[in-house]
Amino acid sequence: MSRFLTILAIGAAPILLAGCTTQLSSEDRAMLQQSQADARDAKAEAARATAAAQAASTAARIANDKADRILAAAAERKAR
Repeated sequence: MSRFLTILAIGAAPILLAGCTTQLSSEDRAMLQQSQADARDAKAEAARATAAAQAASTAARIANDKADRILAAAAERKAR
């Protein structure tokens, strides 16, 4: 009988623990919701930072092209 109870306890323990862990306390649920909100905010901030970096990259490329044209024009004038 004790062997049966031991096997039952070993087999049932994970099921019981799984059932207990799926029930979140209100404090844990609030913490989870806050973490999810923080993750959404961080994702939105990352998207804004990405957009700003892309805009800065475009502006730098335009400035570089303008500088190249100015240098080419100066070199052409100097060659005359």
